[in-house]
Amino acid sequence: MSILVVGTVAIDSVKTPFGVREKVLGGSATYFSMAASFFNKVNLIAVVGKDFPGNYLKLFEEKKIGTDGLQIMDGKTFRWKGCYEYDLNTAHTIYTHLNVLQKFKPQIPKSLKNSEHIFLANIDPELQHDVLRQVTRPKLVACDSMNYWIEHKRKALEELLPKIDILLLNDAEVRQLTGETNLIKASRAIVRMGPKAVIIKKGEHGAIYFSRNSHFIAPAYLLESIYDPTGAGDTFAGGMVGFLSTVKKINETSLRKSIIYATIMASFTVEDFGVNRLLHVSKKNITARYEQYRRMTKF
Repeated sequence: MSILVVGTVAIDSVKTPFGVREKVLGGSATYFSMAASFFNKVNLIAVVGKDFPGNYLKLFEEKKIGTDGLQIMDGKTFRWKGCYEYDLNTAHTIYTHLNVLQKFKPQIPKSLKNSEHIFLANIDPELQHDVLRQVTRPKLVACDSMNYWIEHKRKALEELLPKIDILLLNDAEVRQLTGETNLIKASRAIVRMGPKAVIIKKGEHGAIYFSRNSHFIAPAYLLESIYDPTGAGDTFAGGMVGFLSTVKKINETSLRKSIIYATIMASFTVEDFGVNRLLHVSKKNITARYEQYRRMTKF
């Protein structure tokens, strides 16, 4: 079954110690869709302005990413500019221009209301609520959030958590949400809030999965060259949900395997700026890196 993602499509400008790129395709829904499209059909719900480049729309078409839910409004597209120092785990925001995103109200086309696999990318939790009110009995709902929503929309986020299956946060956000410094205690606290599981994204240090019954640790894929970590977390989610959309049953085994595919997809993203690396990845590349990862972690 196809995948539905609701999030942002943006125009990014990025500076890292390894280069500068201006006005590249970005946004949480973009990265997610590019990664998930290797596994299944993806439909995105987002908004852009009339300034959005036509060649970027063509990239979605080439990747067979559905854009029936992509609204094009009068005004400018959401824009973000950031920079990274040699600690590539931390992005320093130079500016954020919400533009048409300020008026965004997700509208799920009738043909997509029965989508079985849904990813609520990092947007206002009130909008994430609105999406769930428009869909019918999804098989899996995964959700991302961030420190801003934890601080400013905590009540809405807490009301959302019982309605989702998997919450993805980084370690600082997990601690902020729960008030617990220890990640084991923090993860248990989040599961008590409602989600069946939480995945803690730790960048170059991999990811940790916690559910009511188990936990799982996945190291990051070792790389020689890293250029831009922007979108790695959303690519991770795309790999995870993409793989889970292909399995007959979502259980502990398939969840763990999905985290490995998520890790592999994120490893491609950081090897170039923006989504450029994902545009040149093949399924053969993914399989080869997956097998290499298995050899790296076998003991």
